[in-house]
Amino acid sequence: MITTAQFTYIPLKASDPRESINYLLELVAQHDVEVDVNYMSTSVRGETEVVFELIREMYNTMTIEKEEFRFHVELLSPESEEEHPLDIPEA
Repeated sequence: MITTAQFTYIPLKASDPRESINYLLELVAQHDVEVDVNYMSTSVRGETEVVFELIREMYNTMTIEKEEFRFHVELLSPESEEEHPLDIPEA
């Protein structure tokens, strides 16, 4: 199954919030997901297990770093891989 998640990460007491956000975006880039970075949130699309593991890893990473944060995650209902494969050939 393919899952799409949109998340918003807000560092609450960071001296340089962009540094924390960029660190997490680098973490996202290490996973096999499609990524769409927007002004206030980031969307990822990929295998359901990969998406959930990414969310868990992001949460754990910021917890280990002792960051104070708000982490909001929205999930879309999953899609079958047969209906919408990730690698759609160009026409």
